[in-house]
Amino acid sequence: MIYSMTGYGKGQAENGKIRTDVEVKTVNSRYLEIGLKFPSSLANKEYELREFIKTKIKRGKLSVLIQIKRNGNEDDNLSVSKEKLKNYISVIKELKKAAKITEKIKLEHLLYNKDIFEISELEFSEAEFELVKKALDKALSELMKMKKNEGNELAKDLKKRIDIIEQRLKNVEEESGKSVEEYFEKLKERVKLLVNDASIDSDRLLLELAIIADKAEITEECVRLRSHIKFFLESLENDSDPGRKLNFLCQEMNRETNTISSKTISTAITHNTVFIKEEIEKIREQIQNIE
Repeated sequence: MIYSMTGYGKGQAENGKIRTDVEVKTVNSRYLEIGLKFPSSLANKEYELREFIKTKIKRGKLSVLIQIKRNGNEDDNLSVSKEKLKNYISVIKELKKAAKITEKIKLEHLLYNKDIFEISELEFSEAEFELVKKALDKALSELMKMKKNEGNELAKDLKKRIDIIEQRLKNVEEESGKSVEEYFEKLKERVKLLVNDASIDSDRLLLELAIIADKAEITEECVRLRSHIKFFLESLENDSDPGRKLNFLCQEMNRETNTISSKTISTAITHNTVFIKEEIEKIREQIQNIE
């Protein structure tokens, strides 16, 4: 079973006094990155929130937005610092006097200074925090559902591409046997044309030709490539978090295909390896989306 690293989830929980809304978005990332945005009243609960998320998500870049309302109002209550307001008005008056400005102080002049506003933090009880975790759990569950659905589609696409690779590999294996034999016979004929010395040891000549032809043998590479394909499909079906393993197998599949391409003396096999490498590259791009 595989999961996509991209998805979205939303959760809500309330008890009549407070309501918690949570939104979770995730995109591709090599590691687990968690970005949290929440009211300041939850600042001392950040570690617990992160640990809770880690029990559900293993990879990806998450953006988590937590909003809390008490009786319909935002949890963070905005208030004015009277002391800062008095000091600010005093400074404005001095500026007016120094610059000989007669204009009256207006509300808009005061609103320019954000420092006069304060956010009063409210205490969070354990029961209320459990409500936050409940909403977060709902959002993460919805996120996982979407990730699973996308993962299923990814799996279908990957299996389709593996089928194409297996068919191409079958073509390579069928071509391999006859191409080496044909190559051996062509070498013999070419040597006969180039060398007319009757003193040449025919047995030694055949041995040298056999060694040259053996270098073009690709059976081992085909067997290893087929083995990697088998492990790829097994990991796709059975591993809980196969992303990194699939990426490694892709590298090994590509390595064997390159070796086959470099050793072969058959144009048909070379063409088939080109198609195999194209599919491997498409698979490599797709598995970057897997958790």
